[in-house]
Amino acid sequence: MTITNRRFVLASRPTAAPHEDNFRLETVAVPELAPGQVLVRHRYLSLDPYMRGRMSDQKSYAPPQPLDEVMVGATAGEVVESRSAKVAVGDTVVGMGGWQDYGVVAVDGATSPLRKVDATRIPLSAYLGAVGMPGVTAWYGLNMICEPKPGETVMVSAASGAVGGLVGQLAKAKGCRVVGVAGGKDKCAYVVDELGFDVCLDYKATPDPAAFQAALQAATPNGIDGHFENVGGMILDAAMQQMNAFGRIAICGMIAGYNGVPVPMAHPELILTSRLRLQGFIVSEQASSWPRALGELGAGVASGSLKYRETVAIGLPSAPGAFLGLLQGRNFGKQLVKLD
Repeated sequence: MTITNRRFVLASRPTAAPHEDNFRLETVAVPELAPGQVLVRHRYLSLDPYMRGRMSDQKSYAPPQPLDEVMVGATAGEVVESRSAKVAVGDTVVGMGGWQDYGVVAVDGATSPLRKVDATRIPLSAYLGAVGMPGVTAWYGLNMICEPKPGETVMVSAASGAVGGLVGQLAKAKGCRVVGVAGGKDKCAYVVDELGFDVCLDYKATPDPAAFQAALQAATPNGIDGHFENVGGMILDAAMQQMNAFGRIAICGMIAGYNGVPVPMAHPELILTSRLRLQGFIVSEQASSWPRALGELGAGVASGSLKYRETVAIGLPSAPGAFLGLLQGRNFGKQLVKLD
């Protein structure tokens, strides 16, 4: 019996903000498996801001997404056919299956591109968020770059997102005072009331840089020791002016510039005068930290001490619209697509 597979490929590269016409939905037959391959039925697709960068052909840390090939993306699903002794039918797995219903994966090499996961202890979708790449991103940037100490102040931009929400909770667990930044009253209420941040600033209520700077000064009377940056622009400029001497800034994302708009720093001299350490990082390059991070994150989610929220679009055809909404900040927490 032939299985058909729906998939989204990148049809064209956006020159500014992406739109749905940049993607093309195709239906193709799933090929017969070769020895050492398995067939995965994807149940969830992760949508993440880094995908916007991959859609362009500019120089970056990773090669551009090829045109007319399946859009890159992390997936969680179930093995439905196997020609490998290493992976059995029924195993739940996480991999980089892309924007499609099914994935054919070679698993008999030295390193398997699939990770087996236990969906009885932790929800399968969480392996794409709190116990996946976003979670490890939060863990690594906070612990290895921001290096928080009890009593210090940690600031987090995009605080209601899949990464930022975890950064704040992990920092609170280390005895820090945590100040978040999010867009809108509902997101700020969630960050404080549910995630336990001490303060959350609504940047939409103070869009003027001077007004936002004043709000941040009031919220951080003792300055900022560690800052986790997901956005750039006005928020990073304000944070730098509040950083204490020898402060640490983890640069995780610059979503303010994802559509090709330059994101200059207003006060780069502060790097010198405040002796700041700014470090960008790509979590996929930090393989040695993943086992420890996933162990701690998994234990936190399983016990309920780590909280997270998901925005779930239904069906593969909804992926482009959900992705555009993610870039515009319309999602709440981790953005997923549940594949039917």
